[in-house]
Amino acid sequence: MSEYAIVTGGAGFIGSHVVDALLADGREVTVIDDLSSGSAAKVPSGARLCELDIVDRAALDRVFEEVRPSAVFHLAAQASVTASVADPGRDCAVNVLGTLNVVDAATKLGVPVSFTSTGGALYGDEAPLPTDEQRIPAPLAPYGASKWAAEAYLNTWSLSSGVPHAVCRLGNVYGPRQSPHGEAGVVAIFSEHLHTGKTPKMFGHGKPTRDYVYVGDVVSALIAANGTRGTFNIATGVETDVSTLWSVLKEAAGSDIEPELAELRPGELQRSCLDTSLAERELGWRATVEIGDGLRRTYAALVEEFEGAAR
Repeated sequence: MSEYAIVTGGAGFIGSHVVDALLADGREVTVIDDLSSGSAAKVPSGARLCELDIVDRAALDRVFEEVRPSAVFHLAAQASVTASVADPGRDCAVNVLGTLNVVDAATKLGVPVSFTSTGGALYGDEAPLPTDEQRIPAPLAPYGASKWAAEAYLNTWSLSSGVPHAVCRLGNVYGPRQSPHGEAGVVAIFSEHLHTGKTPKMFGHGKPTRDYVYVGDVVSALIAANGTRGTFNIATGVETDVSTLWSVLKEAAGSDIEPELAELRPGELQRSCLDTSLAERELGWRATVEIGDGLRRTYAALVEEFEGAAR
């Protein structure tokens, strides 16, 4: 008998890779996505797409009752820091109320949720590096605040019901299928500029650091975490500055373009790096893709995507 899984945000960058992995494992997959940032074209064949907003509780409940999944992977989110600053109400509705809807529907069926939260945007600029999960969050933008609130609901529902929900605080995820049209996907943005010969803006003058983690590693972590209660940093534990990121991608592209330097935008961090030792101990998980290899692999894949979209 097949096992059924629901992936919210499964038409997006990370979510579509999760769907791929679940299908490869022989599971039946239903994707819930409002396609506000995702694309139906990213939903792998073999998965069913339900186009709806997770804020719509009645519609969400109907899908959960019909599918009756054995696992839920919750990736649907308002994921833009600057958009959260411009419209914190919508950010709260999707990331807090939407997450409450998902976790409540899953909990009523006794189904564990793997929830994608944020690492860097949650801990703030004053956290010691690498930052572990015990650090009290100090988000600089509504996006981080809404993810923290969503985590609280997930943990409360898990404690009160005994259903083992997992919070996965992600580093800066990169990889194939990432959109260059937004702020969060700096690898995709730089790759598109290099491919088209355009000059990108390098915010923070190339000095800000992030913990970049390859999408394939994130997928394996989300699957490993499903059915385990706890909060886990999912990253590499390695700090990489934006200038280094640009240099590796520039070499992969064989380009001599130089970026335009600019100040950091409101709500953005100077430095971020996550301690992943808890995930290693509790989940038996660690990132396996080194940043240089991951960047070169991603650039090649994204170029194929860009050229395919242009045809």
